[in-house]
Amino acid sequence: MDMLTKLIHNASLVDKATGASSTPIYHASTFHQDAGDHPGTWSYSRSGNPTRHALEETVADLEQGAYGFAFASGMSAIAAVLMLFSQGDHIILPLDLYGGTFEIVSQLVERYGLEASFVDTGDASQVQASIMPNTRAIYVETPSNPTLKITDLRMIAELAHRHHLVTIADNTFMSPYLQRPLTLGIDVVVHSATKFLGGHSDVIAGLVVVNDQDIAARIGKNQKTWGAVLGPEDSWLVLRGIKTLGVRMDRAQRNALYLANWLHGRRGVERVYYPGLSDHPGIKTHMAQSLGAGAVLSVVLDPSLEWTAFVSRLRYAIFAVSLGGVETIVSHPSTMSHAGMSADERHRRNVADNLLRVSVGIESINDLTEDFEGALSYALALQ
Repeated sequence: MDMLTKLIHNASLVDKATGASSTPIYHASTFHQDAGDHPGTWSYSRSGNPTRHALEETVADLEQGAYGFAFASGMSAIAAVLMLFSQGDHIILPLDLYGGTFEIVSQLVERYGLEASFVDTGDASQVQASIMPNTRAIYVETPSNPTLKITDLRMIAELAHRHHLVTIADNTFMSPYLQRPLTLGIDVVVHSATKFLGGHSDVIAGLVVVNDQDIAARIGKNQKTWGAVLGPEDSWLVLRGIKTLGVRMDRAQRNALYLANWLHGRRGVERVYYPGLSDHPGIKTHMAQSLGAGAVLSVVLDPSLEWTAFVSRLRYAIFAVSLGGVETIVSHPSTMSHAGMSADERHRRNVADNLLRVSVGIESINDLTEDFEGALSYALALQ
């Protein structure tokens, strides 16, 4: 079945109890149990809820995995995965990493004795050199946030499995429509479903998908014990968003490619990061493991320009945290997603103060380029 069809024809399409063409929202905290030795499928919504279960089945199917888990946020999903590891365990992570993930790893290192190394995960020699006797996992983002560095997922999986390590991939930027890490040998996939899967900037959610039964059991226990579960209404919102993921991503990706080329080499623009540009480092690897370049790019403005002046003149693109909505969202990582890092840490990761991350939406590309041209012209005029 083609992915465009699978996004609609999945576990959530038809309610088995009623035949409804939309999964019902089961607003229930507890469920009636039969007396005796035969408890019902559902008992308490922290342990399981039919609406959440439909989402978990759906995302597992889309990622070609066996087990799915839905959490109250992307961060709670990442936390449940990282808590698979114990005091003294060592994890390898990318140097270029989402700020929220960096913060939770830093807390686990400082307070709970986890050990972590941050390296260029696109360089096999660096990853290999970082493996120690107590290394337990390799965590990657590809493309990374916010400079869109590319990591070879097959290389990471092969290297990790030779050393009996767990591999974890954040697939938020690509979504299962464009990239499916489990099929390339990765063990665990995480998503902020707040982003492209939800797609409308109206829900906070996180997802995890795995194939291994033992890992699934441990993540499921973390989900149930800590209770950071996704509520039924939010589960329904993500299910609704998934149905249009393909058409949204096709349009947004087309817009992103056009905008990236439009910005590339333009006066006032120092650099554009986007895996669809022919000179983007790692583009061949990316296109060998993904079905497209995605809808997120980053632009580094000339140091002589004030980024605040640029964003103040945007009319259609909104200046906000997050990404993956139908609207174009411009954010400033240094004061938003990566604000928890020190200036030195951001500098090590090329997260410059004049770098803006752009999640391209599905608006008219003519309106978007006009919007960006007006903002850029205004910032240039203030030089």
